[in-house]
Amino acid sequence: MSKDVYESPLASRYASEYMLKLFSADTRYTTWRRLWVALARAENELGLPVTGEQVRELEEHVSDIDYEEAEKREKEVRHDVMAHIYAYGKAAPGAAGIIHLGATSCYVTDNADIIIYRDAMKYIRYELTGVIKELADFALKYKDMPALGYTHYQPAQPVTVGKRAALWLQDFAADLEELDFTLGRLKMLGCRGTTGTEASFMELFGGDGTKIDRMNEMICGEFGFDGCFDVCGQTYPRKTDSSILNTLSGIAQSAYKFANDVRLLQHDRQVEEPFEDSQIGSSAMAYKRNPMRCERICSLARYIISDAMNAPATASAQWLERTLDDSANRRISVPEAFLCADAVLRLVMNVAEGLKVNEKIVAKAVRDYLPFIATENLLMEAVKRGGDRQKVHEMIRRASMEATAQMKVGREPDLIHALAANPEFGMTEEEMKALLEPERFTGRCAEQVENYVKKLAPVTAQYEEFEKELEKEISV
Repeated sequence: MSKDVYESPLASRYASEYMLKLFSADTRYTTWRRLWVALARAENELGLPVTGEQVRELEEHVSDIDYEEAEKREKEVRHDVMAHIYAYGKAAPGAAGIIHLGATSCYVTDNADIIIYRDAMKYIRYELTGVIKELADFALKYKDMPALGYTHYQPAQPVTVGKRAALWLQDFAADLEELDFTLGRLKMLGCRGTTGTEASFMELFGGDGTKIDRMNEMICGEFGFDGCFDVCGQTYPRKTDSSILNTLSGIAQSAYKFANDVRLLQHDRQVEEPFEDSQIGSSAMAYKRNPMRCERICSLARYIISDAMNAPATASAQWLERTLDDSANRRISVPEAFLCADAVLRLVMNVAEGLKVNEKIVAKAVRDYLPFIATENLLMEAVKRGGDRQKVHEMIRRASMEATAQMKVGREPDLIHALAANPEFGMTEEEMKALLEPERFTGRCAEQVENYVKKLAPVTAQYEEFEKELEKEISV
């Protein structure tokens, strides 16, 4: 592409070849032609004046689109669908007179969009399942490793590295459920006429509604759909786009949470995203290892979340049976949401596969704060040994405040030593340290991870088979 015109970074930097092909002009217009073939085939079989020879001629010219001819014609007639009907008729002159019989423009534009969105969601599902599998493996690997927990980004009760990953995992699993729900109720527009009344086909079929239903069943079946929307105007309901973009926004929200957590933990050197040997972290500060992949995830995810607002704004503004103020917006917002979600999931997969845990730093963070976290357990133990609960609590409070003050001036406090130095506390330093095993403070973390990953086993098992399914099911 020429360097003196704008090129979307989604195309040049971020999205996969598969998704770029799926949303290409070639896929869009060949899908239009496939829809015209499906309509002609159904009309032929149902007795309209469309011959088998004409259907075959259309089939033979699905891919050989003369874009120059179509563009030239569109400049004349200012109508993209009519321009492509004209170009198709030039390629298949024997069938030119029956192309688009009884249909309106939205027959090809809306149905093609639904087909492409369906296939895009299937690919997003494949990528999302891969992320779930990778995070499940990571969570299991580190299910027992104590790590400092945080609430309000302040040190809190210990968790495990694997338990924290299970939180990320659960978010993505919820996104998969939402994606499956959205996919499961996706329908085609079918061929319903200018205002969705099917009046043109009532004329063509002599008032036989059963033939119209059969025609739409045949078209839907050819593209792998169970059926059409029960009722519609000229377009399919634009709330469908809201559902799709909301689903992609949900994935973006989960990705942002995952990447933002990694960024926070990388600041403390507890974990690190992948970093190649020759990678440069900063043009000025050569020592830097910036979390650039996670920053990119957050940046792109933020775009999806904001982009998703386009769909409800469009759906709510549609007038009666149809307006055209949706077209230009949808042409940009929906494809970009898919391309961006594709880019985000590819990055999440890359980070999850190469996420490094600096185990000694994780252990040090636990060790530094564990004496404070363990004070409730120490209080209970001291009372069990005959201590006065209120007096012991005050001793812990005073010693903790002093230890915190020491930390704030850069000193290494020893809270346990300070408590043991008070005879009224009733415990020796060795006795207290025996209670400071990090594993004693992580509760059921390991068990929770094991149970949850086991629950997701049917999902993670799908990933390795999904490429085979894609080859069979995706229509592009």
